[in-house]
Amino acid sequence: MAERERTARASDLDPDLAERQRRYWDRHAGSYDREMAFLERVLFGDGRAWVCRQATGRVLEVAIGTGRNLAHYPDTVRLTGVDVSPAMLALARRRADEAGRDIALQVGDAQTLGFADGAFDTVVCTLALCSIPDADRAVAEMKRVLRPGGRLLLLDHVAGVRRAVRAVQRILEAITVRVGGEHLLRRPLAQVQAAGFRIERCERYKCGIVERLMARKPQEDEA
Repeated sequence: MAERERTARASDLDPDLAERQRRYWDRHAGSYDREMAFLERVLFGDGRAWVCRQATGRVLEVAIGTGRNLAHYPDTVRLTGVDVSPAMLALARRRADEAGRDIALQVGDAQTLGFADGAFDTVVCTLALCSIPDADRAVAEMKRVLRPGGRLLLLDHVAGVRRAVRAVQRILEAITVRVGGEHLLRRPLAQVQAAGFRIERCERYKCGIVERLMARKPQEDEA
């Protein structure tokens, strides 16, 4: 039954949009690390480290990109990473090999994850829900592949607290969505709450436009 449900969900995805996303990230794979290094210095700070150091057990990183999180995970985790872009994954593989990290990498869509229900203890997603076409579906998939009591860890840029900041984001979003599918006014917290997760910690900084959160999938007796 679960497999039929996953097949049904996958069948209503827009294949043209998925292909555009893949091509976009393949083209930008070579410049991604350089661009992100600057943004992390001025905007995201220690966000990646904050997320990854709380991961335990069997860990799935959704939209792993070029593997910029790898250095921040504890050595004890068993890590699997998925991304829509083969070019990004190739860079992640190189980074993992150079660091001597044992990691399973595969092409995959956050909106229809190819893993069994409850396969992971922790799911991580950093700076990616902003550009996944159907973020609600992606969060639902993250919940599905987590075991009961498993932990979801997120970092992303979000709609700002101040009205003036949101106004600027709205203007910029008219460009960023068209060019790379990147949304500036999303709020993963609301999506995570709507999916039925229990929020354990949520922090916003940089005028409220960066948010990191920790949530848990309820145990079966809490659902």
